[in-house]
Amino acid sequence: MRAIRLHAVGAPDVLRLEDVPTPIPGPGDVLVRHAAVGLNFIDIYQRTGLYPIPLPATLGLEAAGTIEAVGDGVTRFRVGDRVAYCSTLGAYADANVVKADRVVRLPDTISFGTAAAGLLKGLTAEFLARRIWPMTSGDTVLVQAAAGGVGLILCQWLNHLGVRVIGCVGSDDKAVLARAHGCTDVINYASEDIVERVRALTDGAGVAIAYDSVGRTTLDASLASLSRRGLLVSFGNASGPPAPVDPLRLSRGGSLFLTRPTLFDYVATPDALDAAAAALFAVIGQGHVAVEIGQSFPLEDAAAAHSALAARSTTGATLLRL
Repeated sequence: MRAIRLHAVGAPDVLRLEDVPTPIPGPGDVLVRHAAVGLNFIDIYQRTGLYPIPLPATLGLEAAGTIEAVGDGVTRFRVGDRVAYCSTLGAYADANVVKADRVVRLPDTISFGTAAAGLLKGLTAEFLARRIWPMTSGDTVLVQAAAGGVGLILCQWLNHLGVRVIGCVGSDDKAVLARAHGCTDVINYASEDIVERVRALTDGAGVAIAYDSVGRTTLDASLASLSRRGLLVSFGNASGPPAPVDPLRLSRGGSLFLTRPTLFDYVATPDALDAAAAALFAVIGQGHVAVEIGQSFPLEDAAAAHSALAARSTTGATLLRL
């Protein structure tokens, strides 16, 4: 089978398309034959070494397809089941072996493309919108990278919950996209000062939560945009890791909170994973959230896909086609 292999960390051109043996599922495993593969910023972090992984490796954490074989002891799935996963390395390939308790069943109403484009991002949006902080209808929040893969899903979900969303984007085109996906107000950081606009839009109060997946270039503005006892959720590093935050700054800013969560702590058990996926598939099925696939690349062009994502020239989710 084909796979995108990583033998050393570095720029996108370190990614290589290779022929490798199709893996055989062991006890508790399933073999998923991929129909679509999702691309995520964590893939870039692993490729560059920011998040170290054992090498050589096949990149990618997210894909959707059908069960082609099951290992001993697997009762959760049968051959032919439609499934998706988002937490097992090796997705940039025609197939992958995954632990059965890390796979979710797809409803017939969810396409493979939607699942591959939206499972990791949608599960991230689920815990950010529903579980990381007691959200109240009428709250105002700031979402950095509002036109990105997670951002578009998160903004729609927050809007569905009655939350006022201020989206932050880098172009006028992305501003239009963000408004169409749940943002009440949009700030174009290329031409506007984020903190000044947030204070103006909130009558000086600031936002209850700032969701920041950009990192180094936006964290200061996100922190300065918070209201008293507000929460900064730093959940990504698209522009690089942010600088350390002095705890006294949280005190001076109004007894602020700062958290750096990761999805896998919120879906650590099969029950938690199934419940989160069910919530995601429900809001998609009910029309409250649409997973926007902004672009796709052939599997062999994974390096070009990485370059586009890192340059923040993409919108919505990105797929690798098989």
